[in-house]
Amino acid sequence: MKSKLALRWTWIIAVSFFLLTPVFSSAEVLKIVVNDTIQPISEEYIGRAVEAAERNHDQALLIELNTPGGMLDSTRGIIHSILTSTVPVIIYVAPTGTRAASAGFFILESADIAAMAPGTNTGAAHPVLMGGAKMDDVMKQKVENDAAAFMRSYVSKRGRNVDVAESTVRQSKSFTDEEALKQNLINYVAPNEADLFKQISAQPVKRFDGQLATLQLVNVPVRIYDMTLKEHILDYIMDPNISFILLAIGALALYVEFNHPGAVLPGVVGLIFILLAIFALNLLPVRFAAVVLIFVSFVLFALEAKFATHGTLAIGGIVTMTLGGLLLVDAPIPEMQVHLLTALAVSIPLGLITVFLMSIALKARANKVVTGGQGLVGEIGMAQTALSPSGKVFVHGEIWNATASGPVAAGQTVVVRKVDGLQLFVDPAPSLEPVPSTI
Repeated sequence: MKSKLALRWTWIIAVSFFLLTPVFSSAEVLKIVVNDTIQPISEEYIGRAVEAAERNHDQALLIELNTPGGMLDSTRGIIHSILTSTVPVIIYVAPTGTRAASAGFFILESADIAAMAPGTNTGAAHPVLMGGAKMDDVMKQKVENDAAAFMRSYVSKRGRNVDVAESTVRQSKSFTDEEALKQNLINYVAPNEADLFKQISAQPVKRFDGQLATLQLVNVPVRIYDMTLKEHILDYIMDPNISFILLAIGALALYVEFNHPGAVLPGVVGLIFILLAIFALNLLPVRFAAVVLIFVSFVLFALEAKFATHGTLAIGGIVTMTLGGLLLVDAPIPEMQVHLLTALAVSIPLGLITVFLMSIALKARANKVVTGGQGLVGEIGMAQTALSPSGKVFVHGEIWNATASGPVAAGQTVVVRKVDGLQLFVDPAPSLEPVPSTI
């Protein structure tokens, strides 16, 4: 009885110890590198990294950041993931010569620990309407106030300089690494990760919920967390320049398929390219009027080939496609827009190729058929027998059964006017008067 009681208490103590003992960290730092504009794919990547760090109970998540800015909705999603993370998040603007501008500054300030490498800069977080549209005074004030309030909502809880942080929104101020450190916008300036971890170690870190945490990161293993294959592909094609090229080449391939039915390959390639472009553009702020301009350009190319306006319609198509490319993505920063050089490099060759292919197709349709039975229509032959009205004729090196529209004597020339299977219908050929020669 005593042994059973002792065994029971042993189980109770063991289970209680297991339930009450805190879960220890994996003694690793999870690291990701964000070297891109801030858009839905970077939001998904950072969100996955936060979840992975929490799942593995890592000591910290290190985000090496280099960005010119990006979309506000994606920025808010990233900041939400960072603020709610149970694992401390370190954001490190690196390497030297990089930046965390605009949306990047919002993200930098949301970190538990904000750091920059020497020779980097941050700030210029003034909000910009999509497409760079000019705002009236009321709208400008609303947008600024919203962005400033968003900034204040978490910067103050991080113990950083709220007034200076807000000045990046209202006055578009930017700061070097040393200026940001002096103004209490970041915690450290470090030339490399090892130095950064050394500075962080044994220093209390204030979490968003107000609790203090201490990180011992010296000699801690750093585990790289990469994008998935899907994220790599989407991140690449979400470059507006790549999306525009895919859309234009896909449209050209379908154009070739429609003019050469049965070729199959151009149709398959065109469909794949257009689907990839649509998938990428679906995640970007797209002007659908610009898509219409791109497809209108192909109509102008076709009309140029048909009516031969000496390049007028072709030039119009090139201009239309270039404008469509430039206006395709309605983004707040130049890095998320189609470049003029890309638009011209795509529009001019594509216009010339399309007009050339359409010209060939139209000429082929206009030319007389010279093969098969229809190729005999209009040919001159000779009656092998009298045609009254049927008999034999010699046409194009072969003897055919023929029916004449009138009496034809043997040896008389005839002209083929119709072919029905192996039966020719002919007319007597007009006799040619010999031209008298003169001395």
